[in-house]
Amino acid sequence: MSMKNKVAVVTGAASGIGRATAQLFADAGARVVVADIDAAGGEVAATALREQGADAVFLPVNMTDSASITAFAAAVQAQFGPVDVLVNGAGWGRTAPFWEGTDEFWDKLVALNFVGPMQLTKALLPAMIERASGRIVNVSSDAGRVGSLGETVYSGAKGGLIAFTKSLAREVARYQINVNCVCPGPTDTPLMAAVPEKVQEGLKKAIPFRRLAQPSEIADAIVFFASDRASYVTGQVLSVSGGLTMAG
Repeated sequence: MSMKNKVAVVTGAASGIGRATAQLFADAGARVVVADIDAAGGEVAATALREQGADAVFLPVNMTDSASITAFAAAVQAQFGPVDVLVNGAGWGRTAPFWEGTDEFWDKLVALNFVGPMQLTKALLPAMIERASGRIVNVSSDAGRVGSLGETVYSGAKGGLIAFTKSLAREVARYQINVNCVCPGPTDTPLMAAVPEKVQEGLKKAIPFRRLAQPSEIADAIVFFASDRASYVTGQVLSVSGGLTMAG
């Protein structure tokens, strides 16, 4: 699968699924923009790719701040020109009863998991439309498809991202732009490492494959949607969860 000279922007690429996705794009020959709020982690990730011979840079972005998103999009296009692939991979959540949530916590969840991806998409989309070419892959969650105990607002935000994917796919299909969505199940990431071991073991028992996903296994699905192998696929939502959800 060659993506030679394609420009791929991956948010949340300092660690976890985002970093694995950036690695796969680099392996395929893409020019990779590693985007994250974590400057130290982002620089490490981009440097590691360059040491492998990849064309990769780190650019900071705060996906909860519209001014940061606007500045980031302008910097990307000034340095690389029109973007071929946008992966909205940045996300965050924390398990807690719904009734204990605060407005500040909810605002952060919705901004990072839903509004931020929309804003970045809007900023990069005009150049895709002008060229009549582009791939957008939104990373949601199976929590947005079937719900998740203690993650009610997070699930709502991720569900919104799924609906956004489908609606945008209809709007931009006339411009030959593909928009798809990957929904990871429980995955071995730094976020998962913060989950109590007892909860992790319970998840593993519930998953038919009896293990957590590796970030690279989620990245495989993301890069597929971004590739020419998915040229006739748009508006689709793919769960990568080891059979945990089997959502229709």
